[in-house]
Amino acid sequence: MSRSYPALRVLRSAFVISCIAAVPAVAQQGASTPGYSPTNAMAERAVEAQAISRPDAARARAHSRILSAETHVAGTPAQARTRDYVIAQMKAMGLETEVRQYDVFIPHPTSVQVWRVSPRPKALQLAEPRVPGDPSSALWQYPTVNGHSGAGDVTGDVIYVNYGLIEDYALLDSLGISVKGKITIARYGRSFRGIKAREAEKHGATALLIYSDPQQDGYVTGDVYPKGPMRNKDGVQRGSVFNGAGDPATPGYPSIAGAPRLTQDRMTIPHIPVVPISYGNASELLDGLGGRDVPQSWQGGLPFRYHVGPGPLKARVRVVDDRATKGTKPIYDTFGVVRGSEFPDEIVMVGGHRDGWGPGTSDNVSGTVSVLEAARAVSDAVKAGHKPKRTIVFATWDAEEWGLMGSSEYVEDDSLRLMKGGVAYLNQDVAASGARFGGGGSPSLRATLRDIARSVPDPSGKGSVYAEWRRYSAVADTAEPAMGDPGGGSDFAGFYNHLGMPIAEWGFGGAGGVYHSQYDDFTWMTKFGDSTFAYHATAARIGAAMLLRLANADILPYDYVEFARTMQRYLPAVDRALGAKKWGGSTTALRSAIGRMEQEASAFASARDAMLAAGVPSRDRRLAVNTALLQVERALVRPQGLRTRPWYRNLIYVADEDNGYANMVFPSVNEAIRANDEPLTTAELTDLAQRFDLATRALAAARAAITQ
Repeated sequence: MSRSYPALRVLRSAFVISCIAAVPAVAQQGASTPGYSPTNAMAERAVEAQAISRPDAARARAHSRILSAETHVAGTPAQARTRDYVIAQMKAMGLETEVRQYDVFIPHPTSVQVWRVSPRPKALQLAEPRVPGDPSSALWQYPTVNGHSGAGDVTGDVIYVNYGLIEDYALLDSLGISVKGKITIARYGRSFRGIKAREAEKHGATALLIYSDPQQDGYVTGDVYPKGPMRNKDGVQRGSVFNGAGDPATPGYPSIAGAPRLTQDRMTIPHIPVVPISYGNASELLDGLGGRDVPQSWQGGLPFRYHVGPGPLKARVRVVDDRATKGTKPIYDTFGVVRGSEFPDEIVMVGGHRDGWGPGTSDNVSGTVSVLEAARAVSDAVKAGHKPKRTIVFATWDAEEWGLMGSSEYVEDDSLRLMKGGVAYLNQDVAASGARFGGGGSPSLRATLRDIARSVPDPSGKGSVYAEWRRYSAVADTAEPAMGDPGGGSDFAGFYNHLGMPIAEWGFGGAGGVYHSQYDDFTWMTKFGDSTFAYHATAARIGAAMLLRLANADILPYDYVEFARTMQRYLPAVDRALGAKKWGGSTTALRSAIGRMEQEASAFASARDAMLAAGVPSRDRRLAVNTALLQVERALVRPQGLRTRPWYRNLIYVADEDNGYANMVFPSVNEAIRANDEPLTTAELTDLAQRFDLATRALAAARAAITQ
């Protein structure tokens, strides 16, 4: 997972949950299976029940053991072996297969070193040591350096910058403490690591060290590995520090043969060394810092009082990599395909990334296993004569951990086909690392995900996945469990944030502190994650049923009533922000536009259900309705993108550019407010209202195709 952190992730499988208040159920819209005629609904439920029964925990365990047998970082021979394994499995299922190669800039380190220069000179041992009883911990491991770190050799005073946030540097400035020419040390959390690197370089630091503080990710929160699931004193969180999506050398277009490439000095990547270290090594530096006592909110969980520095401690950081000789490396996406029988140009896709920073049993072998077992369930249904109406694609992505590269390059490569016929993308990122379910995605698909969860047994034996989800979420009878918004940070970004395709994702999570470390391996999973691999199989059961539900629907089962009602709940926060600035603008026009969308969505749902109750209409009529439906969320995408980040075109959700984890709703409006630009805010509110009206027109066109 590219932009996730265990303390923030909790139950979320692929993006950081931005939980909103639990909301009333509006899913069924008067039909037992929205989008299906009564006869076809009965047949579909039977096919789904068979598919749900197919994923197997023993087979999931076998896949997991093989795929996490070695560290498989993007651009290495070990990662190419995961490609070959997945393709062989899909061919054996009888699927049509494809491999796509993209050549991307991912320099690998050849040497990474950190020293305490004074007092008491010491070379820090950066590698994660072997853990008794865990054979994978003794295997070759990727050096402890962040992806797209700059190269260099620097020596200087050390300054502790808390989480390395924008506000942390503002506080240092107010205290008269400059990091210019210094080596900074920050703790993980509160923001994506790439934001920490950006801010350190922006403020003149010569290097950045990032560590996982035990307060958030260690003994303060639970027993550490191997006694417990949390990060031990030697555990290191690797990860990318690239604040973007796709190859930084080919921004906005695919990294295929002959594509023009930016030189390194023009890429938006860090230019200073950025090295992750353990909290054991961090204590070797922090405990020697003098200077000002930290504010209490900056105090972490190590057993001494933290100080800001500088002095008397000095450190040296050295990173050497292969960028000058072979910084550009091939990556490989894999695809297994079932061609649709009626609407072959309409595509339903499920995907998960294959690459990791270590063995990656949780992140993301578990997602790859879920995709494989879902593929087996669907292929068995096809062999039994149940060919889907729409094309189903099973994808595994490369180089997600380096900035969503494999999926982003594919989306840029196939954008025209996806814009025309992309029905939905289903993401599997950390599909199983515990027992608690979480899900989310586009509001238009949430009702479908909830309904599928009602049909899938929970491995606890206490009922359905949905029933267990409700029980531990402790929501009122009139409400639904909260679901996450697709802000960014995993492979759905290209599909949703760039193209506007509806997406969904789900997974099972729990306590853990081995994220992006060598200890995210098969031994940890069997002790503390999903010991029976039943939750791996359950994630695949949900995936198989979701794919079939969307691929076989007579009319695509998007729920735009729930979508509009979700949008309405975001407006009070915008009103408060406008009021705080005492600006004259308001959300009145936007509120009215969303209200019109809800009215049209309700009218469409009634017309759809009435039409299907009378039987299945002609293929041409269904095609006309579905073609219009595919344009609803596309209307909320601005081709020129956000003013701050043109690649991100969807105007509903995006990851906050100053945080990377936090989700931002209505980003064109909220970024204008944050920029303190009243005229731009007014213009963005008007533009967004007009786009909601365009979405409403697409819904009206779909209803017109029904009633003609």
